[in-house]
Amino acid sequence: MNATDRNAFSLVLPTASRELAPYTVRAPRAFPWAPSRPFTRIAYSAAHVVADPLAAGDPWVDARIDWDATLAYRRHLWSLGLGVAEAMDTAQRGMGLDWPTSLELIRRSLDAARDVPGALIASGAGTDHLAPDDARSLDDVVRAYEHQIEAIESAGGRIILMASRALARVARSPADYERVYERVLGQVREPVIIHWLGDMFDPALAGYWGDADPMRAMDTAIGIINAHADKVDGVKISLLDDRKEVLMRRRLAPGVRMYTGDDFNYAALIAGDEHGHSDALLGIFDAIAPAASAALGELAAGNLAAFHEILGPTVPLSRHVFAAPTRFYKTGVVFMAWLNGHQRHFTMVGGQQSARSLLHLAELFRLADAAGLLREPELAVRRMRTLLALHGVE
Repeated sequence: MNATDRNAFSLVLPTASRELAPYTVRAPRAFPWAPSRPFTRIAYSAAHVVADPLAAGDPWVDARIDWDATLAYRRHLWSLGLGVAEAMDTAQRGMGLDWPTSLELIRRSLDAARDVPGALIASGAGTDHLAPDDARSLDDVVRAYEHQIEAIESAGGRIILMASRALARVARSPADYERVYERVLGQVREPVIIHWLGDMFDPALAGYWGDADPMRAMDTAIGIINAHADKVDGVKISLLDDRKEVLMRRRLAPGVRMYTGDDFNYAALIAGDEHGHSDALLGIFDAIAPAASAALGELAAGNLAAFHEILGPTVPLSRHVFAAPTRFYKTGVVFMAWLNGHQRHFTMVGGQQSARSLLHLAELFRLADAAGLLREPELAVRRMRTLLALHGVE
């Protein structure tokens, strides 16, 4: 490598000791452009949205979307054999992205999916157009769910039944959750994915299923799911606790899938054990899509060692992206998309590009490089230098 090459692939990065240390990126790992065989796991990526930095309005209030870039990223995910979980928390749903914009996103993505043979897509239906403080009864929550389900199903979409802040506010017991889910599940057209989102992702969901103890809450969730197994495709559990996921997985009725939402332990959970495995519905798959696709291809070929060899280095990256406060993980996901050239800017709905520190993003850069995920190192270095300069590091 000559001096010019070293300059193009080298920079200084801040460290926890407030010093600057030289760093040189390595060559990226070569991942297949498309799967060579069908996967043996269903794998959804909860996809982010690309903000429009040139739109008028206050970015803390107005969700302005670059639709072309947003849909291009979904086509990128589909090309790698991954499904799209649309309008979820990775897309800042309820955290900058309101229901009208979410519905437009869902409609546009469903329309784009029709042009992609085999494209897998499911969309989040929740109650976020109903402010939790305006919810007075369980009937209010049911009507809110019905409103969003009807809108998505009318557009031809399948449902991911999202956890409800309004329900968490008005419910007084596990029986209240049973009543709401029984009424909602009784009228969906196709089996849904139920989403149990832990309070580390959304503090407003603390005590979901009617109990602060997660094991007692699990009893309620399993009772609801298994009683309506014909209406439930699976459950996505996002508690960042692999032990709880495995325990729940083994208690689900036959035919009900476990979709891991554990961005700390997904590799082992997807691989599974003699008792079963988890499918995937993961926010981190947005950021590591090429590696996720390649690993799933190796798993489908029976190459378990290669699966772990590819996916293993992504786990430290994911644990960093989802470090507490976990709800700020979306900043890291969009940062990765920017570094890899999937969008022209590092601007987010709600101004959440500012939610993580420069030290956090510098370590993310190192971990992404270690996983072989900086697909154009020179571009990634140039963009990281720009971010450093904005923070006074030149």
